[in-house]
Amino acid sequence: MDTGEAIAVARRRVKQVREDEPLRPLAERCPIRGVLDKLGDKWSMLVILELAGGECRFSELRRRIPDISQKMLTQTLRILQRDGLVGRTVHPSVPPAVSYDLTPMGKSLLTPFGALVAWADEHHPAVVTAREAFDTEQG
Repeated sequence: MDTGEAIAVARRRVKQVREDEPLRPLAERCPIRGVLDKLGDKWSMLVILELAGGECRFSELRRRIPDISQKMLTQTLRILQRDGLVGRTVHPSVPPAVSYDLTPMGKSLLTPFGALVAWADEHHPAVVTAREAFDTEQG
């Protein structure tokens, strides 16, 4: 399925979701909103990309993403774990060591994330230029 077809299918699905079960909140019924709102936050993609290299302890993730707070990293990992994208392993030691890794479903995100990262890398200068032009026009 090419990109145009995939977008058309997604749009039809969103329309169907809006019409079905109108009493349930849309965020619960819509697969696009229900997934992308989690993955599109500030930290989830970065955590997933860091875990792409393999199992990693919490402290190592903190070092690799230096501007994330301990609280936010904890919350992000819990959300990703709840969604089945990240696995958590407690290693028997004193004190207990905890490590995280991507589940098979989490690994399946690497291809689309890779495409998005490539797009962002290619278009970043144009986005910066557009922002500067907009800001100049707005005064």
